Amino acid sequence: MSNFVSVARDSDVAIVTIDNPPVNALSFHVREPLMHALAALRDDASVGAIVVACAGRTFVAGADITEFGKPVQQPELRAVIGTLETIAKPTVAAIHGTALGGGLELALGCHFRVADADARLGLPEVKLGLLPGGGGTVRLPRLVGAIKALRMIVSGALVGADEAHEAGLVDAVFESNVITHAVNFAREIARKGGPFTPVRDRDDEIKKTELAAFDAGAADLARKARGLDAPIACAQAVRNTVTMSFEEALAAERALFMKLVADDQSRAQRHLFFAEREAAKVPGKDLVRRRIARVGVVGAGTMGGGIAMAFVNGGFPVTLLETSQEVLQRGLGMIDKNYAVSVSRGSLTEDAKRQRLAQFKGSTDYSDLADCDLIIEAVFEDMAVKKEVFGKLDAMAKPGAILATNTSYLDIDEIAASISRPQDVLGLHFFSPANVMKLLEIVRADKTAPDALATVVDLARRIGKVAVVVGVCHGFVGNRMLAARGSESEALLLEGATPSQIDKAFTDFGWPMGPFQMGDLAGLDIGWRNRKARGQTAVIADMLCEQGRFGQKTGRGFYLYENGSRMPVRDPQVEALIRGKAAEKGIAPREISAEEIIERTHYPLINEGAKILEEGIAARASDIDVIWVNGYGFPIGKGGPMFWAGLEGATGIVQRLEYWHQRTGKDVFKPVRLLKRMAETGSWEAGARP
Repeated sequence: MSNFVSVARDSDVAIVTIDNPPVNALSFHVREPLMHALAALRDDASVGAIVVACAGRTFVAGADITEFGKPVQQPELRAVIGTLETIAKPTVAAIHGTALGGGLELALGCHFRVADADARLGLPEVKLGLLPGGGGTVRLPRLVGAIKALRMIVSGALVGADEAHEAGLVDAVFESNVITHAVNFAREIARKGGPFTPVRDRDDEIKKTELAAFDAGAADLARKARGLDAPIACAQAVRNTVTMSFEEALAAERALFMKLVADDQSRAQRHLFFAEREAAKVPGKDLVRRRIARVGVVGAGTMGGGIAMAFVNGGFPVTLLETSQEVLQRGLGMIDKNYAVSVSRGSLTEDAKRQRLAQFKGSTDYSDLADCDLIIEAVFEDMAVKKEVFGKLDAMAKPGAILATNTSYLDIDEIAASISRPQDVLGLHFFSPANVMKLLEIVRADKTAPDALATVVDLARRIGKVAVVVGVCHGFVGNRMLAARGSESEALLLEGATPSQIDKAFTDFGWPMGPFQMGDLAGLDIGWRNRKARGQTAVIADMLCEQGRFGQKTGRGFYLYENGSRMPVRDPQVEALIRGKAAEKGIAPREISAEEIIERTHYPLINEGAKILEEGIAARASDIDVIWVNGYGFPIGKGGPMFWAGLEGATGIVQRLEYWHQRTGKDVFKPVRLLKRMAETGSWEAGARP
């Protein structure tokens, strides 16, 4: 047929094989020959059954999203599936690897689906700000029921082969050789005779739907959508399947899809999809990676323990080092407790917990790190302390071991220069809790060897992290920009805004929480301690800390937390303290709008990002977006700060920065050259390689 679609025969069973590496995406050059092959086999009387399969490591893992937003080349996927449904002889999808998005929709066009035991299936389009556009919202409920389909489609979660079988999505599961089994399955089904009912004509599961229960489930999911349109549209599309005819629901699905695909939210989420993949690319594709078999972590505190868990969860044994048995046992106990929570939630079995705990080796002796291939320092954020740790590692680590620091701010070049092997030193800036948060800033120091960098980039993927390579500067990318975003927080308070007003402006923008609620959650004492170490002050936050108001941990911070609750309550005492401090400084309170709050916090954030690009600390604007969405909770529907700058309009941002710079004289508002150029050209100039 073509290089991408071939047809083979096993007696009376035709096997149609898609071969479009790496993930068999349903590009036009696949759809066209696939459509012709299916039509020809439909009309071939010598064919008794048809198996649709894929070469390579996976079944069709989705549509070709590079085609989204462009004129549709016919045949589109819906037409291919429509052709499948005109075939009277049995059609069987043989699924291995993953059947995702358009791939699962193609399989739903077959009469039957069989899967390899390790296969995973799902409709994850919602994660791109979309809904399934090839009939997935209309056909899936006809197999698994509307409520199960609602959960799968709105969450975008994948299900394993056994769960799919139990739900009715898959008709049989095989341990291996799924195509051979699919051929035998198809032949046996054909022998028994039809008629064979297409999924589109199966209404039994739909008729069982109780709309009240469905609507309650949809409402619960909508509350979790946090301003995103796609989850709401997905729920509506599944509901349409219950209340409309197949053709009406299919047309409604298409209308919703076309609306979403043209929307800024989907553009933002598709931008992030490609940005994450671009961020993982570093020079040195042909470099030989260093072998990482065992990982060492120095420091068993909250961060060190979380890092150790991240590696054990990724399949690596870990040696965890502390200064004393007492501190070590406390750290190991916290790890045990964290795994126990996972068991209680049902996300981990008791047996899996035991297996993971067995991968930890606790020690107070540096010599026990001698067999580690990667050693990560996660001790107190103090240069002298870190240099002392690296000096000990330099003396005992084996040649070629990668030595990493988890510092959030400190100069890694200075750390590397303090030992005899600077080429082996780099930064691995995990985000807390390290066993949960996806982001990993990988900091390339001046002398970092290319193979060491390439090794940890690959390693990040193996432990489920989204990695971004950055350069050395105070705070790297994320925390440096965070400082810029927060530079006006106290000024806004003193001028008349309240903590709850500022936090509401943030949550209305799309953040999961505002800066003051976040500060209370993290602990105000952490920032207080860091400020004192650097000789810095924050008038309001320091005043609260001096009164023992550290946030949730003490039941009061910027907010009150009554009776152990985590829900923040406005505290008139704090607001009075702020007004009193403003009066001391001669600042008269005034009305401050949400618009002003966003301008004075988010525009400096973007300006600092542009400066970081100018300096070559980040290689791409999209790398900054990946950092802020995955590490700091920037609203995914806005695509990250640098993408949002394009949506907001860089010209307007520059104008307002200039206004605030003239009014306040603060450098944080002075537009940098690259931001001005972006306003003129509409695109970011890539930074130098970090």
